[in-house]
Amino acid sequence: MKTNATTVASTIRPFRIEASQAELDDLNLRLRMTRWPDELPGAGWNYGAPLSFVKEMAEYWRTAFDWRKQEALLNELPQFTASIGGANIHFFHVRSPEPNATPLLLVHGWPGSPVEFLDLIGPLTDPASYGGDASDAYHLVIPSLPGFGLSGPTKETGWTPGRAAGALVELMEALGYERYGVQGGDMGAIIAPEIGRIAAPRVTGVHVNAATVGFVPFGQVEDEVFAKLTDAEKVRLQRLGHFMQERFGFNKIQSNRPQTLAYGLHDSPVGLLAWTCELFYGFGDAPEAVAKDRFLTNLMLYWLTGTANSSARMYYEAAHDPAAWAPKAPSPTPVGVAVFQQSDVAIRYYGDMANNIVHWREYERGTHFAAIDAPDLMIADIRTFFRQVNAQ
Repeated sequence: MKTNATTVASTIRPFRIEASQAELDDLNLRLRMTRWPDELPGAGWNYGAPLSFVKEMAEYWRTAFDWRKQEALLNELPQFTASIGGANIHFFHVRSPEPNATPLLLVHGWPGSPVEFLDLIGPLTDPASYGGDASDAYHLVIPSLPGFGLSGPTKETGWTPGRAAGALVELMEALGYERYGVQGGDMGAIIAPEIGRIAAPRVTGVHVNAATVGFVPFGQVEDEVFAKLTDAEKVRLQRLGHFMQERFGFNKIQSNRPQTLAYGLHDSPVGLLAWTCELFYGFGDAPEAVAKDRFLTNLMLYWLTGTANSSARMYYEAAHDPAAWAPKAPSPTPVGVAVFQQSDVAIRYYGDMANNIVHWREYERGTHFAAIDAPDLMIADIRTFFRQVNAQ
């Protein structure tokens, strides 16, 4: 359901995050009253998030994490809500002091939020203040996906990644941006290329990280294709196989029975913590990758808004959307891909099938959440890609 840009613009309202003390007291009580499960000795991460890890994180959340401090930091950023296609969409809109800055839409995935991009905002909007070149400045629009975090729950079926892409195109139109770039990771790396397809005349380029759908094989890899892969890609292919075999359970459940899962995630903060920490900490492969405060700030946006269920539903909608799995026509929009070797699985042979890839860079450092644990590399790669496409 497409909405007129003028109509969307008329719904834009300033927003401020204000959790009530009653909500925080309830959270503290739930954490204190947690009924802990048992655990097999020496299990590590093999059976899921370890009891010791989750207990330590929950205790820090209850006794040391300062939500009011994080809330105040988030409220320093200009933020708004808009009504688009029947959904509420929250977004940070941080304009650069540079008048000729490039508009850039940053799109998170699951279980992420705009919190992922906090370390990117200063250097991207005001590069001169961070030792960079003023010509690399961006006006940033950082939404919470429909049904995620500060956007609040969606109220109807059909919120696929494709529909979310259309809503974000409408948001950029309502903000008056005639030409803009897009960056996305995880589910954002599905949505961002779709924006590049449906709004090709407006989108200067699409930059992705943590790319999967459209950038990896689903099924057997032919021998002749395998022979063409680089050594690094063969490692990523092996990693992908292991992931699909051992670590894909969250996706299968959210794609098939998100409502059943929701009772635990919505009622228990420790349940939500344990369910999402595996993704942030690489299923134990990167247990120090994300600082506790950053992880918990992101988690709070799901807990306080009650959006564990509606965010998981996007997996269901995608899995049951024929258009999501149909072959894609080649996109005319330039695409840049950043591959962070610690966790990413993108393979160029597959990415080239439907994407106009003009930039591909591989890094030895950084995880699935590279904007958090390798922001310097992410910033540099975004700048390099958009310098290239904006010069054309």
